[in-house]
Amino acid sequence: MSKKKISIIGASGYTGGELLRWALMHPEMEVSQITSERFAGQSATKLNPNLRGFTQLAFVPVKELKTDIDAVFICTPHKAASPYVRQFWETGAKIIDLSADFRLHNKDTYAKYYQEHPAPELLDKAVYGLPELHREQIKGAKLVACAGCLATSIILPLAPLIKSKLIAPSGIIADSKIGSAAVGASFDISTHHPERSGSVRSYKPHGHRHTAEIEQELSAIAGSPISVGMTPHGIEMVRGILSTVHASLPGEAKDVDIWKAYRSFYTGSPFVRLVKDKETLYRYPEPKPLIGTNFADIGFEIDPEKKRIILMSAIDNLVKGSGGQAIQCFNLMNGFDEKMGLWMPGFHPL
Repeated sequence: MSKKKISIIGASGYTGGELLRWALMHPEMEVSQITSERFAGQSATKLNPNLRGFTQLAFVPVKELKTDIDAVFICTPHKAASPYVRQFWETGAKIIDLSADFRLHNKDTYAKYYQEHPAPELLDKAVYGLPELHREQIKGAKLVACAGCLATSIILPLAPLIKSKLIAPSGIIADSKIGSAAVGASFDISTHHPERSGSVRSYKPHGHRHTAEIEQELSAIAGSPISVGMTPHGIEMVRGILSTVHASLPGEAKDVDIWKAYRSFYTGSPFVRLVKDKETLYRYPEPKPLIGTNFADIGFEIDPEKKRIILMSAIDNLVKGSGGQAIQCFNLMNGFDEKMGLWMPGFHPL
């Protein structure tokens, strides 16, 4: 059987470059085209020196994009993906959108956080691209909207406990630390080295756009509204997210109850690892040991005096939070092993 031909729209950014890295190593993928308006005609290795010797592909303008492919990955900023979804909708190609355009099911919620939706008739056609929650739906999907990176790091530790009703549905607070690659490849004064170096900077303390998808997905699991407050912080790190989530315990939950909830929920989810080991330096999840991998590490501690639980979750925002998750969804959509092309450990030391 021939490999699946794929194209990557917006391949010159950090997300597109990371996705290209995984696609080139995937045993069932053939990268047909990569697009970039700004860098059209230039070799992909000009922007991605790590890919030297792995590809001769050059960026093409989007007007030269071919439609006779098996799958298209859209790595554009939000608001820009909808025209491409419409373009490929009738071609039979599977569409994996890494932007925010189709993550939210409600057009009014989308308008609140982004703008009026340009293709509301397609919103109910999209499956939210977090395999650990929607594995079966993704298998039959034509359009998958990959989860946001911060949302991924917050939904994964909360979902099993919401389902098991082990935590209260309100008053949940998430504090996330995220690396500079999340801002993207375009210059921004906030990621300029003299400004970023040595800093821990809060941004969007409330009302962050990823809050909408977090509450959407957790509310669906609970069957009733779930409220989550989320504040991200930019730190002096390139890749990675560490989210620390605080929630109240309405009952007398023990460690064993939490372990059972996680193990039950994530049975068959190869990329979720539970980390709680007091006999090592790496007692709880940290981004560093999983940089460059598609894993999500989750840990917890119960504070019995305050009747709360502290959850810790770590991912690489460019892999499990972006390109790797897209490959994971592609595997499911095509009937491949979910781990195909993604199953590898990180580096230590790094």
